[in-house]
Amino acid sequence: MSKGRKYSKEERKLEIVKVACKLFAKRGYYNTTIPDIAEAMGMSVGNIYNYFKSKEELAKYIMRYSSRLLGNEIRKINEEDLSTKEKVYKIVKRFFEIAEEQPELIEYFLRVFLSNREIFNEGCEGFLCVSEVITELMLFFEEGAKIGDFRQQEFFPAFTTLMGPLGGMVFLKGEGVLPKSPVEYSDELAKNIWNALKNG
Repeated sequence: MSKGRKYSKEERKLEIVKVACKLFAKRGYYNTTIPDIAEAMGMSVGNIYNYFKSKEELAKYIMRYSSRLLGNEIRKINEEDLSTKEKVYKIVKRFFEIAEEQPELIEYFLRVFLSNREIFNEGCEGFLCVSEVITELMLFFEEGAKIGDFRQQEFFPAFTTLMGPLGGMVFLKGEGVLPKSPVEYSDELAKNIWNALKNG
């Protein structure tokens, strides 16, 4: 962080989230300590504890923050006057844009949240920590089915049809396998997802 300017508590908290995300995703949750995060931040360990009482609290906060961010983006698309098909294309593209703008958040979800479910007990069971995303996607699928654009189906198959390929592409990017950025595949992938979800 640059010297000479005062950071608000929220700005500092966001910086801690970004640094912790990167370290958790790179080293793993159990191999990353609060002193590691403090060192990377140029802060004292005690100062980190002013923001988060424990590593577990920080891990859960990161998921809630990510869910709020992505949920807000999906809500904006839900509220736009677009066809269901256009919304699918826009959600896919926006997800990949966020993955490029804040790769640490998506990496964290794939490499920490999904791999270390045992640390996300108490208040984070199941999808509790990502409820904003789930709520917006439920509304999206319900509305699409109500107007006859989507097939009627249970939420989880629809959710996996949409989010599975998105996570898969970002994972492949993280592994250095994709020859292009995920955004460059967004139209092709959105077409596949639309064809899988559409009614008829």
